[in-house]
Amino acid sequence: MASRRTCRAGGAKACCSVAPGRRSEHDALAAAHHVLLAHGRGVEVVRRESPGAEVGITIDLVRFHPLTESEEDAAAVARADGLRNRWILDPVLRGAYPEDVVDRFAAVGPLLEDGDLRTIAAPLDFLGINYYTRNVVRADPAGGEPVTVPAKGPEVTEMGWEVYPDGLYELLTRLHEEYDLPPVYVTENGAAFPDRREGDVVDDPRRSSYVERHLGAIARALADGVDVRGYFLWSLFDNFEWALGYSRRFGIVYVDFETLERVPKSSYRWYRDHIARERAPVVA
Repeated sequence: MASRRTCRAGGAKACCSVAPGRRSEHDALAAAHHVLLAHGRGVEVVRRESPGAEVGITIDLVRFHPLTESEEDAAAVARADGLRNRWILDPVLRGAYPEDVVDRFAAVGPLLEDGDLRTIAAPLDFLGINYYTRNVVRADPAGGEPVTVPAKGPEVTEMGWEVYPDGLYELLTRLHEEYDLPPVYVTENGAAFPDRREGDVVDDPRRSSYVERHLGAIARALADGVDVRGYFLWSLFDNFEWALGYSRRFGIVYVDFETLERVPKSSYRWYRDHIARERAPVVA
């Protein structure tokens, strides 16, 4: 329902803030439903045509925290989480849309046909999650949708997203506690920083630190019993970043967009060496 890059605030209106620019709560909710319905029918086709395939879905999730400890801000977190996370998680993993969100958008919610939710909740071999940051939200004094507070943490990426590895741990353990989960893969995680090339060197220690801390969050989740099977870094190469084009760099390999030359960054070497260390046999 939302671009993984540009709709971090959540909410049906926010989810219409990218191309083609239409703003409609009804259309946003209907589009989300039909994307999920297409997923469920796709699962059926893949299982029929390739019985040995492992089939899953990736869901882009955001961890929400309240700005204050007030009841109003706690309610804002529940509202933001309901539309941004549970509106997708619940039908896929529970076979039902969350009642609080259904009630909230009763006048504009999608029309459900018999069997739709059963199709959407097709059994999965894995669940993929994308995680980049958390959102801090507060209640709207006027009674509107939750308001996302601009990131003010000690470290913010070039996208304006707070670096918050604990959010990945919190999401993984929450999913483990609240849902009957299949094995989990972290299918996207990464950061854009203002990389600078000096000759054949691109030194990006902040990205190495980002990845290391998020891998640490996964290790903590594993220790708490979450069945995480893999991690996929976004991204190998600098690439086209949605509406921001080539102005943001997420890769561990620098791309000169004029010549297409590739230059491995220091994070590339760090990641390579980290993987080698983790794969090394343990000597008793």
